[in-house]
Amino acid sequence: MKKMLMTLAVAAFGLMSVNATAQEENPNAPVLEFEQNVIDYGTIDQDSDGNRFFKFTNTGEEPLIISNVRGSCGCTVPDRSVVNKPFAPGESGELRVKYDTHRLGRFQKRVTVTSNASQGTINLTIKGVVQQAQTTPVNENQESSRVSR
Repeated sequence: MKKMLMTLAVAAFGLMSVNATAQEENPNAPVLEFEQNVIDYGTIDQDSDGNRFFKFTNTGEEPLIISNVRGSCGCTVPDRSVVNKPFAPGESGELRVKYDTHRLGRFQKRVTVTSNASQGTINLTIKGVVQQAQTTPVNENQESSRVSR
């Protein structure tokens, strides 16, 4: 019985502290909104341009500061030029992400963005398929006519 009462007391205290934290949130905090949270590269050729841009806006009422951007692996590299740069309310920006398109096959990678915005951390996704570059086939008739001339 004592264990049950102790468990209930701990649970009640936990709920009260969560409620208190929710009440302390800043209603004017920056809000980081991305135009899209997923970029689909589609099917692209090996060694093609792996750069894509996530466009965002600070829709809050205080300056937004992105404190960190991190790719889920070494093949996904976010540009850090947006880190520690303040974005005023209403200001927009772009986060460039480069995927290593030398790697063949299907991919789905995550980019984690940490900021002082009300939601704190946002996960973005890039995905697609890298295929071996297609070569243009040589028409044998054209090739033989070049040789015979």
